[in-house]
Amino acid sequence: MSINIGINEQDRQNIANGLSKVLADSYTLYLKTHNYHWNVTGPMFSTLHLMFEEQYTELAMAVDEIAERIRALDVFAPGSYTAFTELTDIEEENAVPNAEEMIRQLVIGQETVARSARQVIPTAASANDEPTVDLLTQRMQVHEKNAWMLRSLLTH
Repeated sequence: MSINIGINEQDRQNIANGLSKVLADSYTLYLKTHNYHWNVTGPMFSTLHLMFEEQYTELAMAVDEIAERIRALDVFAPGSYTAFTELTDIEEENAVPNAEEMIRQLVIGQETVARSARQVIPTAASANDEPTVDLLTQRMQVHEKNAWMLRSLLTH
């Protein structure tokens, strides 16, 4: 059955393409945050271990919401490391940096997702796609707050 939600096919595809990048950035940040949760050490261990867990748990829920919005637009969501690697601007972590560098990398990741979400809003807004605008606004609020909280842990 064809889709008729009041958004034309080209707009749905353009919005889904933007959401796919947000999904890839979010999933990559999820993986990086989970990795840091497992491997953080040092005097801030307990604080960071719990903070990272809160953030990756929230991201796990978010990637599902983002992918489901892509599907609601009648486009298939990317779902492989290969696809995510091609779409994301977040660098994969292959080492175990110290706690301060973990925080710095997560600030960069949180800000990257916020920027990716912000880039899709004009396309969604011009197509009167309020559900996507709402989702992206909520994502930006979460990522901007997380970046602020992480940044506040840095001494300089």
